[in-house]
Amino acid sequence: MRINATKGRKGIGTEVKDVTYVEAARWGKYRGWRYVLGLMIILFAWLVVGSGASVLVAFALGGQADPSVLGPVEYYLFVMASFLFFLAGVLIAVSLIHRRHPRTLVTARERIDRHRVGHGFVAYFVPYCLIGGLGQYLFYPDTFSFNSDLLTFALFVPIALILMAIQTTTEELFFRGYIVQGASLIWSNRIFLAIASAVIFTLPHLLNPEAGGWLTIFSNYFLVPGLVWTVVSLIDGTTELAIGVHFAHNIGGALLFDITGSALPSPALFTISKYHATYGTLSVLVAVPVFLAIAYKVFKRDEASEPVSQSDRKGRR
Repeated sequence: MRINATKGRKGIGTEVKDVTYVEAARWGKYRGWRYVLGLMIILFAWLVVGSGASVLVAFALGGQADPSVLGPVEYYLFVMASFLFFLAGVLIAVSLIHRRHPRTLVTARERIDRHRVGHGFVAYFVPYCLIGGLGQYLFYPDTFSFNSDLLTFALFVPIALILMAIQTTTEELFFRGYIVQGASLIWSNRIFLAIASAVIFTLPHLLNPEAGGWLTIFSNYFLVPGLVWTVVSLIDGTTELAIGVHFAHNIGGALLFDITGSALPSPALFTISKYHATYGTLSVLVAVPVFLAIAYKVFKRDEASEPVSQSDRKGRR
């Protein structure tokens, strides 16, 4: 399958050169110490300020710092509170430290192609539901139970859609965007960039209770989405598809198939009492080529590239 990168344009006069979002790492102010400082700001906002915000949410909703007393919707708010500050940290680092538009974490074009984000969502949501959800039900029907509390589910839907969009987009901006761009200043080799991003993406997810054994860690975190979605972004030239895919995967888990004991329990339509790691790995390996077929064969990319604003490409300082 031949995949052509989605690229922006830069150049002066008749000298025009295609650029991808990775090359935007050298726009604005990009000395190495700025990436170190930016990383420190992001992690402080996420892990320190965000964690403090989560504790305040727990106090406000449950009267104490222990989140275990919270219901599923309240616990969801508790976990998601930190991502608001995670996002703020990313925006501050890119805008103030690097002096370039946060859009450059996604694409080198003048605008983010929201249709392409939607393509990524649909292309993954379909195999996720059919293979990951329906397939598990056919093989292990005794693990499925229906959530009869439809009122709670209805109230949860808008909350999940908004906060999950923030969470998944923030993770893509950081892991697939900022980390890959910063690493490209060390070595622009695509294999290096993909592995570096996959390893860094996997590390914080090791704390998830559903991480389980090595097979789940390798398939559900390092391989997909860590490695595969980074490779797709590098080949595609933008993180648009990855943003849509990540949202499709997480919102599917939040609204359709909640796994008992997961890091982020939710009042989804169905609860899966036991996660089968072998089937989960196989379903991911099947879902990825189906996604690629839909994303690149069913949906047609808009090949028109828009010029990149000169203000996004300031000299090094």
